Amino acid sequence: MRRHGEATTQRSAPRRPTGATLLGIGLAVTLVTSACTGDPGSGASPGGGGSETIPQPTVPRDVPVAPESDRVDLTLPTFSNPTNVTNPLFPVSQQESVLLLGHVDGKPFRTEVTLLPNTRIIEWQGLRVETLISQYVAYLDGRIQEVAYDYYAQADDRSVWYFGEDVFDFRDGVIVVTEGTWLAGKDGPAAMIMPGDPHVGDVYRTENAPGFVFEEVTVKSVGETLDGPLGPIDGGMLADELHSDGKVEQKIFAPGYGEFFTGGGGDVEALALGVPTDRLSGTLPTELTTLSSGALDIFETAGLGNWKAASATVADMAADWETYRGAGVPRLIEPRMSGALGALTSAVEVRSAARVRNAAIEVARSSFDLRLLYRPATEIDLARLDLWAAQLLVDAAAEGAAAVNADAFALDYVRDRILHALDSADLTRVNVDLGAIQIAVVDEDLPAAADAAAHLRSILAGLQPAS
Repeated sequence: MRRHGEATTQRSAPRRPTGATLLGIGLAVTLVTSACTGDPGSGASPGGGGSETIPQPTVPRDVPVAPESDRVDLTLPTFSNPTNVTNPLFPVSQQESVLLLGHVDGKPFRTEVTLLPNTRIIEWQGLRVETLISQYVAYLDGRIQEVAYDYYAQADDRSVWYFGEDVFDFRDGVIVVTEGTWLAGKDGPAAMIMPGDPHVGDVYRTENAPGFVFEEVTVKSVGETLDGPLGPIDGGMLADELHSDGKVEQKIFAPGYGEFFTGGGGDVEALALGVPTDRLSGTLPTELTTLSSGALDIFETAGLGNWKAASATVADMAADWETYRGAGVPRLIEPRMSGALGALTSAVEVRSAARVRNAAIEVARSSFDLRLLYRPATEIDLARLDLWAAQLLVDAAAEGAAAVNADAFALDYVRDRILHALDSADLTRVNVDLGAIQIAVVDEDLPAAADAAAHLRSILAGLQPAS
């Protein structure tokens, strides 16, 4: 589970699909995994489990691994109902949408993790295990950096197992490497991602395919009280994660959230919000409506020169933010929103249309993050899709070809999250515009990409996804 900017070996960058390949790499992965979907009640095929030992790959001698006597992941598990994950420290089947925030190399880092509705059957050690698919999308300094499709299943003892991932790393708007991709049964064994009942001193390998991926976790503490998004959380777990280069990262897991914090070398990735764990009752606060609608209004009018109206709108947004933040805001989102709103205010003051539009997108993004506390995840992802189309308009106007290419990828991956929430006619309309954007990117025709993005936004404005 290589995350937030660990070193990779750069390979030649593949070109984006052309011609008839209109649906994009993101959807292609989803369609492939959909084809592998099994009967939700089938679980795993008979065989395995009991006292059978999992064959272990050879680890290089210079990696300071723990003794095997400390390992809790050596016995082959059974999987009777693998997609029903009840382990509170890794509740992937119950997490609709998770937001993590942090910084890497001094730049703002953002991760969106989404449970997809389809599953994948993976064969390992004579078992055919139905796995959940979790989509991980990371952005560094506002640009897509990594996408992964992770495969998880829970064993009968409530331990959660990691069956592999498909990884895509980006640089300058293109996929430069897929290092870190692996699959259980092909590249190595499935790996325990969380014991059913972890104790201090337990050791398990969350990735166990040396040469592809390798991580070994040692539980350091359990029963910790953590600072959660909206208050204290009891029952947290602290662990050290050893990598194949000998470096160790600290990891924290929290009930109801799963992976809660990762830190090493000055980089941080921390959970900011998770639903349904953090979902709040009641109606959507009017202040959040003012913030999101005001940001989108300013985006649209930034090029019209009506700075008096823009200043009034920003003032209203700032007042509503002061009111809302006083009632309690997830602690990692608060500085992001405050910073984005300050940047928007400054941009309006100097009357810079490009700066205003970029800042307006960031304000809208944080406001939709907060709306996730009250509204369905599919509704928020539809809004995020619109924001990436808006970002493409800004980047095309600035003649940023690499940025436009990155925006097109981001659109693909966010679209994958709402496939099940759109009817076939609406999905076709969305895909046609995404295909037009991709063709324009390949043809290096930024005006055509912008036209398609503008048309996509007009379609999205009229869509109502199923909850």
